[in-house]
Amino acid sequence: MKRLRDDTGSTLPLTIFFGFLSLVLVLLVVAATSLALERKRLFTLADGAALAGAEAFDLAQVPMTPDGPRPQLQSQDVAAAVDGYVAEADGSSFESLQVDRAETVDGRSATVQLSAWWRPPVLSLLLPRGLRLDVTAVGRSVFD
Repeated sequence: MKRLRDDTGSTLPLTIFFGFLSLVLVLLVVAATSLALERKRLFTLADGAALAGAEAFDLAQVPMTPDGPRPQLQSQDVAAAVDGYVAEADGSSFESLQVDRAETVDGRSATVQLSAWWRPPVLSLLLPRGLRLDVTAVGRSVFD
């Protein structure tokens, strides 16, 4: 029986294609991991700033209520405490770190919103500007 077609060929193009695909997948996983870690770091900074803002009251001026002492926060005190915390913390490792919001809505909790830019470590040609990360944290002052 005679073969109609010869099965000989090169697997080099297939090997190159799968090698390239594997490299792209590894770089995407590295970029996604970097993004997740950077967002977690920014959220940790915002959480600490919210805690500092929630404690921005003078203990001597805390009013006593029938339920116990209830501190009353002021937005300007919260903003000053948050700005001080961010300045002292390791905020220099973030690119264009901004405090977008630092205020109290109900007088007992501090709301902090931070933003920074993230750039991928390897695939910067695909995202030359990077991505803006926004996180919000709320800290509440409680006497219990």
